[in-house]
Amino acid sequence: MASGGQKFAPQQQHTQPGKEHAMNPMPQFSSPDYKPSNKLQGKMALISGGDSGIGRAVCNLFALEGASVAFTYVKGSEEKDARESVEMIKRGKSRDAKDPIAIGADLGYDENCKRVVDEVVAAYGCIDILVNNAAEQYQCGTVEDIDEPRLERVFRTNIFAYFFLTRHALKHMKEGSVIINTTSVNAYKGNAKLLDYTSSKGAIVGFTRGLALQLLSKGIRVNGVAPGPIWTPLIPASFKEEETAQFGSEVPMKRAGQPIEVAPSYVFLASNQSSSYITGQVLHPNGGTIVNG
Repeated sequence: MASGGQKFAPQQQHTQPGKEHAMNPMPQFSSPDYKPSNKLQGKMALISGGDSGIGRAVCNLFALEGASVAFTYVKGSEEKDARESVEMIKRGKSRDAKDPIAIGADLGYDENCKRVVDEVVAAYGCIDILVNNAAEQYQCGTVEDIDEPRLERVFRTNIFAYFFLTRHALKHMKEGSVIINTTSVNAYKGNAKLLDYTSSKGAIVGFTRGLALQLLSKGIRVNGVAPGPIWTPLIPASFKEEETAQFGSEVPMKRAGQPIEVAPSYVFLASNQSSSYITGQVLHPNGGTIVNG
């Protein structure tokens, strides 16, 4: 994972969500260098979009750190990835953690998010950690290319779902619980080709900061992670073959990151022993891009 020189085989997937099992090479969700230390022992975690990419790596590390893990995926589109993630979690979980749960749902609608939360609480009794992570993106030439149905679709997945999952999960969260939202480096530097996606990720930054202040009195911390170019199924599902082949080469480290290089940020923010004095903040695992704000 050193700097420089990484290129990918040209590849493209023509539907979203992308499929992790169809990628070459497969994203790295684990590392022999990662040493668990029971940071999340006994915690109950819900991760949206946990079947692949960053979400899968987060599920893996949370399980290794002792948490019971539930995650969502897109039913009918991500079944294989979801099954593989369940097996991965089972292999890594601690003896006293509950079995993982995979829930298929379109999170862009309030009633679906309520159903997800109800299912997790029925199995686990509470939610200690909520990771809002599911996302979709599409390229555009100009703002004129973005019509109302597309804008609504992107915002439903990328920010509406964060509101909906949070409002229902909070009923089952207590002092010491944690919410972590996945935003993007694009929210800070802008991206002309991903205008609606970038806008939704900017909304997540505002959501994170406002919600952190709102939940101070409840003792619930809210933070975010703003990844740079990370090798996930979203990439071949969003870009053309030649763009995918060069993905990540524009950052100072001259390569894309792997999900396992991002997931420890979520462990840090989820662990009260590591980040108890941090709320309303965003971490930036982005390969060296300097951002402000």
